[in-house]
Amino acid sequence: MQPPAPRSGPAGGRARDGRGREAHGRGLLPQPAQAPGRSVRVLILGATGYVGSRLVPHLLDLGHEVVAASSSPPDPDRFGWDERVEAVRCDVTDAASVAQAVRDVDAVVYLVHSLQRSDFTDRDRLGAETVAAAVDEQGVRRLVYLSGLVPDAPESELSAHITSRLEVERILLRTGAEATAMRAGVVIGAGSTSFEIIRQIATLFVVQPVPLWMNHSVQPIAVSDVLRAIAEALEDDGPRGAVDIGGPDVLTYPRLMRACSRGAGLSRVRLPAPVAPSGLVGLATALATTAPFHTVTSLIESLHHDMVCRPGQTWAPRDGAPLLGLAEAVGLASDPAYDGPEGALPSDPAWTRPHRLLDALPMPATTRAAARLALHRIQTLLPDI
Repeated sequence: MQPPAPRSGPAGGRARDGRGREAHGRGLLPQPAQAPGRSVRVLILGATGYVGSRLVPHLLDLGHEVVAASSSPPDPDRFGWDERVEAVRCDVTDAASVAQAVRDVDAVVYLVHSLQRSDFTDRDRLGAETVAAAVDEQGVRRLVYLSGLVPDAPESELSAHITSRLEVERILLRTGAEATAMRAGVVIGAGSTSFEIIRQIATLFVVQPVPLWMNHSVQPIAVSDVLRAIAEALEDDGPRGAVDIGGPDVLTYPRLMRACSRGAGLSRVRLPAPVAPSGLVGLATALATTAPFHTVTSLIESLHHDMVCRPGQTWAPRDGAPLLGLAEAVGLASDPAYDGPEGALPSDPAWTRPHRLLDALPMPATTRAAARLALHRIQTLLPDI
């Protein structure tokens, strides 16, 4: 699927599409909404992650000051950040580094998740408690957390992943700041963990068994719309409390897989699998994708419920611009020439990035995917090759 053709713009200006985005090559660069009346100094915790790496330039375009924090040593060149970005090192579980990072900021955006670790629940709880204490001590005015959609089910039935997100959300919402928890499901975009796992599974095998318990509804959202929602939450009159964010399309997981394979230009056959324990499916998925093991198994456990937005508690863009549809978002994520938020960035995790040599070789898509997986496994065992 190709991005929509740019429309003719005014003389002397670039063409724009229906959402006010400027055409740029074959892709469309999202244009920021009108900047809020007051620029704020924003600390982004988890700035080098998938959403954070795209949020930094988005907030700069809106006129905000940005402090980009990560647990690893800051490397602005890796992300293409310029001198407007203040990059700092901050481990959210370390009270001293958090206190230093939140000093003199107006707002904090919390994007830290530890799914790649087996002890993610304890670590995420500690990080949230540490940041919440620093926010209150420093009198930070605004706090935004990217949480996860919560199914309409008893909490005892929720997966460890969703339960942990909900716990972190409650800790942060109890602070004295004007706090917002943006609850998102599958975020569509090249490099997004949830999207990449689904895309790899949807394109690897020609015939794919699908467990019956995956026939639940999901409401994915394009990453460019996630950026818009977070930016609105930073405004003086932005949304507060727990707010669901989702795109215009609600569909089952098998249909989402079909959209991913179609976006890659592939035809796949999916057959129902009546007997498929989630633990076994999680293990098989972890072995069949390049994603971190604990991340895959944790996310698979979250597929037993509908993951859709709550009526009356769902974010709607105040500018009235439409949300990006699934087909267009997947198409942009699948287009190597697209350089907007849904496109791949050189700074994205290595396991999500295509392999130039394999992509250049003339071979069937399934063979290429299998070769990429095998190469990833070898590099994991022998990192120096």
